Amino acid sequence: MTTPMRIGVIGVGKIAEQYFAQIPKLSNLELVAVADVNAERADAVAIEQNVEALSVDDLLADDRIDAVLNLTIPAAHVEVGLRAIAAGKHVFAEKPLGLNVAEAAELLRAADAAGLRVGSAPDTVLGTGVQTARNLLDAGTIGAPVGASAHWSSPGHESWHPSPQFYYQPGGGPLFDMGPYYLTTLVTMFGPVVSVAGSVSTSDRRRSIGSGPLQGTPLDVSIDTHISAILFHESGVSSTVTMSFDIWQTRAPMIEIYGTAGTISVADPNGFDDATQVWTQDAPEWRVAPVSGGYADTGRGAGLADMARAIETGRPHRASGALAFHVLEIMEAVLSAGRERRVVELTSAAERPESVPAGSSPDRW
Repeated sequence: MTTPMRIGVIGVGKIAEQYFAQIPKLSNLELVAVADVNAERADAVAIEQNVEALSVDDLLADDRIDAVLNLTIPAAHVEVGLRAIAAGKHVFAEKPLGLNVAEAAELLRAADAAGLRVGSAPDTVLGTGVQTARNLLDAGTIGAPVGASAHWSSPGHESWHPSPQFYYQPGGGPLFDMGPYYLTTLVTMFGPVVSVAGSVSTSDRRRSIGSGPLQGTPLDVSIDTHISAILFHESGVSSTVTMSFDIWQTRAPMIEIYGTAGTISVADPNGFDDATQVWTQDAPEWRVAPVSGGYADTGRGAGLADMARAIETGRPHRASGALAFHVLEIMEAVLSAGRERRVVELTSAAERPESVPAGSSPDRW
């Protein structure tokens, strides 16, 4: 790429640290400025990153900036995204794409009308762990796929996050916060979901902030804290999913794929390069699968670099708004199915993103 895509970051909370660690390693991205509703925090981060601190309005109006990396809280994702699109800038946002499909659809329509790109986390599925699992599946290593299971649980983020209130508001919770990693992986493996069934509940456990200056502050809970679902993929495969803030400890595998000739234990999709393991009937023991695909030695920001490269070369980007929209509809449908005790049909679809060849880099190949 002759000229790096110039990036302005809006929202410099905890997750921003991971992006700031990776962006300097990506040759087709250049961090120009940061903004946050907390001006003091933006000033401090700007000094650390050796860039300018701007107000949100000034960042959006800045002609030097090509794309906005939107790391605000979920409730602001669409509002900030729409403002960035109106300012003529591409958008890459943290997950979820929006609080609901209605507002997220507005964002995608605005981007399409303006000829701009929308990307969204998680981009962890572009790492070597998930991509190696995908290659094993596509190669028929475990025979024909028959099903999959995904499980993520904890007692709640308040045990480690100093300001976890938003996790217990709409757009948060185990499903909207952690679900995108696992649901995006399942769609990457098996293609779009056509219908879902689910069960949801909220425990009566009292919660309070466990660390930082707000330690001991009670938390109000307005989301479902334990979710179970069955996803029916267009390919004929079904997946079972559990996401919970109510489980203190478990031995359940995070994500597995079951085939007629074996099982794949998929690397944790909350990271980029954990090992994927495989067990087959002709080699009946667990073994680490050699890396066969994915961006290596990367981190959060890889999806943004992939989008910048895709814009340059005229191809679809992998961590796309369409994929994130489909995952958002899956999550919304799971909640509806669980609350209404019915199967919910989906209206959106997302193609499996192009696989990532081994040895490639998101900023060049």
